[in-house]
Amino acid sequence: MPIEIKGVKESLPAAKILEEENIFVITEERALSQDIRPLKIAILNLMPTKIQTETQLLRLLGNTPLQVDIELLQTASHVSKNTSASHLNTFYKTFDDVRDQKFDGMIITGAPIELLDFEDVDYWEELQAIMDWSKTNVYSTFHICWGAQAGLYHHYQIPKRKLPEKLSGIYKHKILTPLHPLMRGFDDRFFAPHSRYTTVRREDIEKNPYLTVLSISSKAGVYIVAAKNGRQFFVTGHAEYDRDTLAGEYTRDVKKGIDPQIPENYFPDDDPDATPHFVWRAHAHLLFSNWLNYYVYQQTPFDLKDLTAIPEE
Repeated sequence: MPIEIKGVKESLPAAKILEEENIFVITEERALSQDIRPLKIAILNLMPTKIQTETQLLRLLGNTPLQVDIELLQTASHVSKNTSASHLNTFYKTFDDVRDQKFDGMIITGAPIELLDFEDVDYWEELQAIMDWSKTNVYSTFHICWGAQAGLYHHYQIPKRKLPEKLSGIYKHKILTPLHPLMRGFDDRFFAPHSRYTTVRREDIEKNPYLTVLSISSKAGVYIVAAKNGRQFFVTGHAEYDRDTLAGEYTRDVKKGIDPQIPENYFPDDDPDATPHFVWRAHAHLLFSNWLNYYVYQQTPFDLKDLTAIPEE
């Protein structure tokens, strides 16, 4: 949340210092003009383990002073095999149910289908329609892992590239744009999980004048990409993962006979029986709270009827 400085903000020496350090400071006039209401956030959950994913995301979204109203969405053109129909029918809606609504924010999750061409995904046409709709009916959309690759491809024609082997583990990242609001409070170096077979290249993204790379890893590559208008974010990793999520994926792949590599920098001494250190939790909470505050709460019109479409580029 922002700091409000009473009186003439510009006259307080600390105000200038804090702003140079990327601390959010507002005037008394701005504070008095702020209206508060619950934020409407839609989560398009494309992961097969829907209950686990919704729990992870709700844990992060719930750890702020803001009240958030959540709408869980599923695709109509794909039937989930790993979540009961009862759970989906009770808690989830489809795009047709919400297409006439507007939302402050939206999260599009990843999906374990990176090796498929986008056009070969059975719900690709529906996802394209949802992503197009998000430009007019959502103020800021947060894309995760495969969802980030799909969004970059659909909106900006950024291709995904196949990796020589699966990227799985906890990787160190650095910040390229420390004064960007999404990066407020981040350490110079921080950790985040990745689990994917494909990637997007920094050089492809930097050719696009509407995108900015905010964070990268020497091993995992591009991590966070922002549309310069603040209406779209693309995160190639899984900050929302629990301590044991990668362990569960590793065990699953072992049982399938895939003979996976042990996730890098994850198990102590690379011992799959050891409890992983949870070294990305604080970063995950900060990433989601920064997005929720600076690009949803602080930016969305109080009356969602006044929400305008993302300008065509």
